[in-house]
Amino acid sequence: MLKGKTAIVTGSTSGIGLGIAQALAAQSCDVALNSFAADAQSDALVKEIAAKHGVRCLFAKADMSKPADIVAMVKDVEKAWGKVDILVNNAGIQHVAPIDEFPDAKWDQIIAINMSSNFHSTKAVLPGMKARKWGRIINIASAHGLVGSPFKSAYVAAKHGVVGFTKVTALETAEFGITANTICPGYVWTPLVAAQIPDQAKTHNMSEQDVIKKVLLKEQPTGKFATTEEIGALAVFLSSDGGASITGTAIPVDGGWTAH
Repeated sequence: MLKGKTAIVTGSTSGIGLGIAQALAAQSCDVALNSFAADAQSDALVKEIAAKHGVRCLFAKADMSKPADIVAMVKDVEKAWGKVDILVNNAGIQHVAPIDEFPDAKWDQIIAINMSSNFHSTKAVLPGMKARKWGRIINIASAHGLVGSPFKSAYVAAKHGVVGFTKVTALETAEFGITANTICPGYVWTPLVAAQIPDQAKTHNMSEQDVIKKVLLKEQPTGKFATTEEIGALAVFLSSDGGASITGTAIPVDGGWTAH
């Protein structure tokens, strides 16, 4: 379906990002994985994806809190493959604390990685996409880009910003064969979610199992986590010709959470 296309997926050595990268590669798309540093795991993933799907795969190092790194990442992929057709902005971090106890440095870091990085990467890929009259920009926000939750001020603010930025991107690129959409997952079982459970347990003074049932999945009517495969499948569709008229949207994959 996507043979001949190239993609960058940020924050893609685990979790949702890796699921999206694997789904794109399964459709014959060349994929650049990204994290802030290369290691044995990233090297193994590059080789595994290339061998399994018969595509080109490379590792594009970038600290997504640093604009210069982001621009260099895009240039490196364009140099290697000549173009970037699909950009998936997925990199993200989390911190849970009341507003009056929220560390200033952590706020700045979350806004930089979860929101501002989308601007810098999109700005870097748009000239090439406009010149070729084709492009797909997929920003991974969250159900928290549509609703709020206590103790997640920076994350909720960043993800709401991503939804708004996506709408502006869609409007500015509509006549260039480029689409821009936001996927808003509910709780997906990933390292990011697993890492916040101890903090949530401490904040709510309950067991980790109760956090999963009574906090994380409380508003998710299906009562189960979404999967990285489901997110990957949606990213593939939005990247395909079938998604050509879908732009400026925020699509929940949240088990009915935001239907309340």
